[in-house]
Amino acid sequence: MLKSRADRYGAVAVSIHWLSAILIIALLGSGFRAANAGDAAAKAGILRFHIPVAIVVLLLTALRIAWWRFDRKPLPVQGSPRWQERIARWIHLAFYVVILGMVASGIGMMVLSGAAPAVFGAPGAILPNFTQYPPRVPHGIGGFLIVGLLILHAGAALYHQFVRRDRLLRRMWYSG
Repeated sequence: MLKSRADRYGAVAVSIHWLSAILIIALLGSGFRAANAGDAAAKAGILRFHIPVAIVVLLLTALRIAWWRFDRKPLPVQGSPRWQERIARWIHLAFYVVILGMVASGIGMMVLSGAAPAVFGAPGAILPNFTQYPPRVPHGIGGFLIVGLLILHAGAALYHQFVRRDRLLRRMWYSG
């Protein structure tokens, strides 16, 4: 079942969701680690991982947005209050906005700083101090916003699974 049904997400949406989640967590870890790295060589090594993974997340996000033109989302969980459904929609929209903003600010930092040669190993290239470039501020704020959104998103899923017991998590897994 590639496409979603009224009661659950299809394999394409599920795959994009969980792959994105894993990669975003990896990006958060590597991003915070790079921000705190004192050694330029260590920071460049972390960024050699961080940047390609960010590109994959951008592609997955674009694919997810495009996929919803061909797929329908499942109906809201039965018995969920309308305000919860609205909050869920806003959190999902916020994920898209923040992810795209993070990619844009990351690209902005790389372009403005000219860091690509240093990150990707050009001999003699020096890694710049990213804090000197304006996109660094929104990129850092975006990292914390993503953490907050992940906490809200996971908390809501766990609330549905273990408090409401409405098997919400089953909807976002492969049908068996």
